[in-house]
Amino acid sequence: ILYSEGVREFKKRFILTVLQENKGNQCRAARELGMHRNTLSRTIDELKIDVRQLRDGAKRPPRSARPATFEKKVVR
Repeated sequence: ILYSEGVREFKKRFILTVLQENKGNQCRAARELGMHRNTLSRTIDELKIDVRQLRDGAKRPPRSARPATFEKKVVR
């Protein structure tokens, strides 16, 4: 195995681990890694990591499916 291949594999596993800990949330993972979100996104593309597999699928329901709230904000 070449050095560059080893570094690439380490990088891929390290980023995958951090993404798994953050349930696929790239913003939180980037913050934990100490890099900008766009840099992490670019690195994920370069390493061909599929982030969709890491997400738990829990998304907010669309507005039409949410219960209606009729609270008015007080304007000061």
